Amino acid sequence: MASRHTRKTVPPYSRVAIIGGSISGLAAAKQLAAHDPVVFEATQSVGGVWKHCAYRSTRLQTPRRNFRFSDHPWADPEGPVFPAHDEVVEYLESYADRFGLWRFIMLGARVVGVNFLGKVGGPLQGEPMWEVGVATEQSDTIQYPSGLHGQWYKFEFVVMCMGKYGDVPRMPVFPPGKGTEAFKGKVMHSLDYCKLSEQETLELVRGKKVVVVGYRKSAIDLALECAVANKGERVEACTMLVRTPQWMLPSYSIWGLPFFLFYSTRFSQLLYDRPNQGLFRSFLCRLMTPLKAGVSKFIELYLTWKLPLSKYGLKPPHPFVESYASCQMAILPDGFFDMADRGLIRFKRVSSGWCFSENGVVLEDGTEVEADLVFLATGFEGLDIRQAPHRPAGTLPWPRRQQVRHDPALPVRVRRYHMLSSVHEHANKLFDTWHLLRFLNCSGTIHPLIPGMAFVGYVESVSNLHTSELRCRWLAGLLEGRFALPGAEAMAERVDGEAEAMRRTTRFFRRHCISTFSIHDSDGMCADLGVPAHRKGSWFAELFAPYNNQDYKEE
Repeated sequence: MASRHTRKTVPPYSRVAIIGGSISGLAAAKQLAAHDPVVFEATQSVGGVWKHCAYRSTRLQTPRRNFRFSDHPWADPEGPVFPAHDEVVEYLESYADRFGLWRFIMLGARVVGVNFLGKVGGPLQGEPMWEVGVATEQSDTIQYPSGLHGQWYKFEFVVMCMGKYGDVPRMPVFPPGKGTEAFKGKVMHSLDYCKLSEQETLELVRGKKVVVVGYRKSAIDLALECAVANKGERVEACTMLVRTPQWMLPSYSIWGLPFFLFYSTRFSQLLYDRPNQGLFRSFLCRLMTPLKAGVSKFIELYLTWKLPLSKYGLKPPHPFVESYASCQMAILPDGFFDMADRGLIRFKRVSSGWCFSENGVVLEDGTEVEADLVFLATGFEGLDIRQAPHRPAGTLPWPRRQQVRHDPALPVRVRRYHMLSSVHEHANKLFDTWHLLRFLNCSGTIHPLIPGMAFVGYVESVSNLHTSELRCRWLAGLLEGRFALPGAEAMAERVDGEAEAMRRTTRFFRRHCISTFSIHDSDGMCADLGVPAHRKGSWFAELFAPYNNQDYKEE
């Protein structure tokens, strides 16, 4: 094992700051190593959600062979298809070992603010553009109410790698008297459950009537853990409150065919809308609509045959492709429906009208579900400035954020991105976060009018690791001067184009996912870097073989 000596001090002025030490942060540190970056990680370990927001049963949703850095194999390539969360953390740590990334990483350093210093220009102009406030237990420059102390450091360039998940739970809002205060039992968000030890989780759920709110991957894993813990106990089933069921896969095989054939080849992605496509491609996509619907229906028929979706009222009301195109498809854990068949997991369909009662939860039809313990698997506020001021929108910058003002001298598309420095007292009222969030929810890495800052890790795909690694390589090329950014208007049009492509593909377009045009997205970055976009050895493989991280291995 390589020496894990982390960074203990930070010079007052450096070139590059990287905020976050998970997948994106590590990939950015490796690609930007020539600039001696400073990686600020708020916790005492790397790994992000895989270290701090995973249940004991949590596993990868992507097969092992597709979830790896292009230049770093798994220690056990033939291990389980879906590695457990602790194996993912070990893999990330070994990546940091192999490329000597620990020397860049400062653990226990929480970024509490990023101030724009008013230097306008491209990246790495030779003078600081940002001031980053960092709170640690040791620093003594600034005192915060939390008891932490902070210090300010200056950087030419900042890379945001904090991700969407894991810090601030999304909590449902209830009418007065119908929220958690009305319930005599215990209410816990899934994020807090992740922080418990195995023994603590068993003691918490064993022998309890449990309700799990949600039906995404975290809710399914949590319900299964509760059912396993109570197997043999004389208690009621774990009840899941399901609002919008999504399509789930038992494995990456459909009627015996590998799943990648349907969405991960260049030929299959020809069927789907891509950003800023011309009239001919738009016409072709419309012409291919019956074929796209047929592919989706083919998969739906398999899933309704393989899984008891109709039996439990869990058949989604939308086509499979819409779950896939919004990255809401998930792999079911082994034994989930077996537990349901044994009566240990049951399902209740709800809208947003449920609330708490003294003895449990009350559904919109008046039915009361008794509970001793209610888990809220309701997601995270990763991009909501009102609920999460330390996430990207709130950190850009805080406490003196940027305002968006409408300057009539600018083109319409650029006007909304124009950044103007402000003071703390007016920031909450005047900072228009909607357009920043729209940018983050599209596959942008550099904001049109913030060339000194990059965002990595906010775009979802079938393999988020591959997406982040290639973006970091693209970012390194930009900072090396291998290509220049287009104008702000062209960048804004790209953001609009990606939003429109998502809107045409899925009703869940607010949740950005590039799964149906991931190869096109990679092609664009390859073109900027001046490397071949077509990576296969023959035209047949180019059309029908799946693209993965190994195709983009650096020479």
